[in-house]
Amino acid sequence: MKQGVDFGYGIKSTLVQSYMFKLTIQQKSTAAITFYIARSLVYLSPPIGSLFLSLVQARLGHRVCMALTNLIQLSSVLVVVLFPITVRTLYACSMLMGLSTGFATGLSISYSGEVCEPKLRGSLTSALNVFYFVGFFFVSTTYAITKNWRQSLIITVAVPLANMIALSLTPDSPMWLLSRGKMEKARKVLTKLRGYVSEEKCAKEFQEMVQYVSLSTKLEEAKQKPSALGSFSHPGLWSPLKLMLIYIFFSNVMSGVPYAPYLIHVFSSFKTQVEPAWVMSAYPGFSIIGNVLTILLVHRLGKRCLVLSTITVCSISYLLIGFVGQFYVDTEYTSWAKLALFFGSTLSSSLGIMPIGWILMSEVFPMKSKNLGCSICSAVYFFLSFFMTKFYMNLEEFIGFYNTFVLFGVVGIIGLVYFYFRLPETENKTLKEIAEHFKLETV
Repeated sequence: MKQGVDFGYGIKSTLVQSYMFKLTIQQKSTAAITFYIARSLVYLSPPIGSLFLSLVQARLGHRVCMALTNLIQLSSVLVVVLFPITVRTLYACSMLMGLSTGFATGLSISYSGEVCEPKLRGSLTSALNVFYFVGFFFVSTTYAITKNWRQSLIITVAVPLANMIALSLTPDSPMWLLSRGKMEKARKVLTKLRGYVSEEKCAKEFQEMVQYVSLSTKLEEAKQKPSALGSFSHPGLWSPLKLMLIYIFFSNVMSGVPYAPYLIHVFSSFKTQVEPAWVMSAYPGFSIIGNVLTILLVHRLGKRCLVLSTITVCSISYLLIGFVGQFYVDTEYTSWAKLALFFGSTLSSSLGIMPIGWILMSEVFPMKSKNLGCSICSAVYFFLSFFMTKFYMNLEEFIGFYNTFVLFGVVGIIGLVYFYFRLPETENKTLKEIAEHFKLETV
């Protein structure tokens, strides 16, 4: 049930972006610039929400911040439902939705990382990505049935309302409770999260949690003076943060973030015999399949294996698309070959490089820096997404359509070499063991 609350944020994250595109397109009287500014706010305001969250989450806890996230999302819907649709209301809706997305992203990642068992953390956290694409499908299907964007938007109000109800049954993270000195309550919450088992069965895990939180606190006190922004100087923050920021860059490129808003253009350029709009509807389907496979395989193969294998497949697929497009005349066979390679990269990136990044984000940061680390990473993700999508067409015009795929393939090969030497295996390891890998200090 607790994971279900977190998964819901994946749905709402998709609803935020998909509906903002639909809302702006529906306004026939507004200039094209209105759409692009509104879309920019959707990408640019989440970092603000993520960074603000990092300052308040340690004090308020996950439940209060989750409730605040749902209230912001609900208010963003009410803005366009209750008030006349103008440029200002679109901008206000876009800003509020973006802020709530920034909140939800950091919250879902940090919470799932703290409450899941080590052996289930990878599978359950990767399920967040499934619901991201399920949300994409939910939005499209709802609008296709109703044929009315306002009615469809009202239907989605059920998502934050359902989460508000579920929050009454959702406990705070045991680690957060330990950081606030509530040891007995943390112990009871842990037994509840593990299926109402006896305290004896959770004794070892609980003791490791106590040591993990205690270690992080001692290191912080030894290295810094108390301050609201003290987590920035925590000695365990910078090494995993560097890894994750580099990972986010390569992940965005390999998972197709730059060309995601231009899929119709991409499929048209492949010159397939299938209507591009229908081909585009298959895009989230392949992504869902990949994410489901992640849930099934991550515990067996490990995160490192999935990342290295999928980035290899993506790189080769991009290079072959560029090679076929450059050196072969467009025929029915070459068009289908390019389309198959494209969906092969989509399935592969959804299986490894994309969802594993969010799992790692929930694991690699020490307790006292987890909220800040997750918030910074999610903020950088949205900034990179904005700039990559905004300047993709400029890049394509400069070097050519198929050369962009060659460039992505070369970037992937560079990422493969980097991750081979620098990416640790964190599957089925406790947060304490992962912290020791990053040389926090042996307890």
